[in-house]
Amino acid sequence: MTYEETINYLYTRLPLYQKEGSKAYKPGLQNIEALDRLCNSPHKKFATIHIAGSNGKGSVSHTIAAILQSAGYKTGLYTSPHLTDFRERIRVNGNKIDKEYIINFTEKLKSEAEKISPSFFEWVTELAFSYFAEEDVDIAVIETGLGGRLDSTNIISPILSIITNISLEHTYLLGDTYQAIATEKTGIIKENTPVVFGEWDDRYANVFIEKANKNNSKFEFAEKSIPLIDYKYLEDGKLILNFEGYNQLEFALGGIYQIKNAATILQSIKFLQEYGYNITETNIREGFANVTTLTGLRGRWEIIRTSPKVICDTGHNVGGITYTAKQMSEQNNGTLHIVFGMVSDKDIEGVISLLPQDAKYYFTQPSGQRAMDVEEFEAIASKYNLIGEIFKTVPEAYNKALKMASKTDTIYVGGSTFIVADLLTYLESK
Repeated sequence: MTYEETINYLYTRLPLYQKEGSKAYKPGLQNIEALDRLCNSPHKKFATIHIAGSNGKGSVSHTIAAILQSAGYKTGLYTSPHLTDFRERIRVNGNKIDKEYIINFTEKLKSEAEKISPSFFEWVTELAFSYFAEEDVDIAVIETGLGGRLDSTNIISPILSIITNISLEHTYLLGDTYQAIATEKTGIIKENTPVVFGEWDDRYANVFIEKANKNNSKFEFAEKSIPLIDYKYLEDGKLILNFEGYNQLEFALGGIYQIKNAATILQSIKFLQEYGYNITETNIREGFANVTTLTGLRGRWEIIRTSPKVICDTGHNVGGITYTAKQMSEQNNGTLHIVFGMVSDKDIEGVISLLPQDAKYYFTQPSGQRAMDVEEFEAIASKYNLIGEIFKTVPEAYNKALKMASKTDTIYVGGSTFIVADLLTYLESK
């Protein structure tokens, strides 16, 4: 098979959650365990860090990987979903997985694997583990796909577990309360393995504490153990953060929500240092300042152009939009134009209720089966006094916003990872 044929096989023959939603989700570890046996358990050949949470997993995963790379460790990184290229999901020292490896892995295993009937995510998880073993990485940062306890990645035995935070999303799969979702996320906590909790929240902190104590796992709540002193934005979209013990820390990711992510990262590095990893303050600063170039991370309050300023962000639920809506409103250069759309299985009204009413809206929808129909979306938005035009595709909406915006205006593009993916794919095609 060619690379294109291989990717088409993965997309069309294996159920893909990002496109199909809950009907593609296969809870339980039996499939991944069967796949893992076929591949001789490659995940046992390297150390791992396991990261779960409703928001911030990608930023935390990439920045920890960047710091480890800066410290000289050969580092694997497994995240999802991708934005423009499937190979973004699996990286070693920032470099995307080789096309030939994907082809060979698929051709070698597909006949046997089809008897197992894995999901897309189960297949790609085992592909990542096998590639990291083949590349002989020192350590791999592994991001869960959905939940934790029954997530395909949960066959690993990490040296550190991280849970960023909890939001009410995927309630039809994970439970409809903060406590229920927190219980699912804490499924990644292993016996005698330290765990970092990003945020303290009275609604579910007790679930975290009880599970950590039950597993005899040392733990810290990062926002308590590493308190923020202050912060400021730079014109180029970066953040300057001052924490106790870390002054003038430059972060390439400029979203206001990255403040909590930064504390989670710093506490995680403390645990890794205690474990024996040789990570200096210089390595930490290099990782924070250069995470986008070291790991290829995109779409986190990313400034695409400056005149007019165009920002795209993958925040897609109430937990994420709470911060980005505040930051949108703080843009003080001209009129705010918002290109926005969502997928249908999110808390649509919860997100819409947070958006600023004094902006010009360009409602659209992402490509894919999970997309919220733009006309239905606009009808909901109008109930919250958000007024705008309707566009069937992201490029159409974006180009209209560009046409209407003056050089001093700001254009925000978001609402879904897939809205940002469609935008970046379009811009790359140009």
